[in-house]
Amino acid sequence: MAVVKNPFMKLSVIIPTFQEEKALPDCIRRVRLLSSGTEIIVVDGGSTDATIDIARREGIIVCNSPRGRGIQLNAGARHAAGDVLLFLHADTLVPLDAIAILEEYFHSENTQIGTFRLAFDAKHPLLTFYSFWTRFDSVFTSFGDQGIAMRSAFFHHIGGFPDWPLFEDVLLLQRARRRTQIHSFPSCVTTSARRFLDQGILRRQIHNGIAMMEYLLGVSPEHLASQYERERGT
Repeated sequence: MAVVKNPFMKLSVIIPTFQEEKALPDCIRRVRLLSSGTEIIVVDGGSTDATIDIARREGIIVCNSPRGRGIQLNAGARHAAGDVLLFLHADTLVPLDAIAILEEYFHSENTQIGTFRLAFDAKHPLLTFYSFWTRFDSVFTSFGDQGIAMRSAFFHHIGGFPDWPLFEDVLLLQRARRRTQIHSFPSCVTTSARRFLDQGILRRQIHNGIAMMEYLLGVSPEHLASQYERERGT
């Protein structure tokens, strides 16, 4: 696919990282296939592996931040020059038609925010089933691992992400949903299935569902993040 040289919008891709030396190179290479004018910002939360070195070798803007996805994503947004921000996980690959889709949607002044659909890098009927539901927007089906694209002005207008270590994406989308439609872009990002495969696909999804219900019932994101880290064994 040819690289788009002069898209009408300025896109900033913000990637929070922590110990992502294995996943980050492919993530960066895929983004660079999209457009020569795309700004890429890596916001690192204290990696001790080669994550920062990889980003700097690639000529990527690197920001240091306290660890926590909400804090890191907000830090990246403060440094971003783009009028459209794409928040992307380091283990996720954008689709090759991402620029064309984003330009089509954000050409309309009515579009403030949208998410891509989700695909996994492993084949399994349960993963396919989970992926299917990401084409519908709801608090149970829209998350940051799908890639969240939004106008910078709208991001700041709704207060950005909460400075939470978990469910920061859920609250941001809840804030956005109260004000506008969240579009579902007709293309998939591809994300790593490593945590599902390592922990068991059904077991991981059950834990995710329980954590979501606890969040909606008012359990603090800090407590849930601590619980999540223990389950991952990190």
